Amino acid sequence: MIHDPFQNASDSPTAPAEDCFAITPDDVAELATAPKAIYVGTGGDVTLVPLHGSAPVTFRNVADSSVLAIRARAIHATGTTATDIVGLA
Repeated sequence: MIHDPFQNASDSPTAPAEDCFAITPDDVAELATAPKAIYVGTGGDVTLVPLHGSAPVTFRNVADSSVLAIRARAIHATGTTATDIVGLA
């Protein structure tokens, strides 16, 4: 069993992620889990819909190994050229 000295700490949007999951951009499907942030392994453009938004927004020229500190409801395939995208939850 792993020792977790923070097991009784409250989770918050600014706390470190406790889970992560691969994201495959999709023009129709929303993410199953709203992430705290988005990790971009291989840079490019990322088109997403903010968690409380309705219109897609494109983050242009995101560098390799970047973390976008934004909560998203969807990552669109159209307009997204970045790859190796991971949701941090």
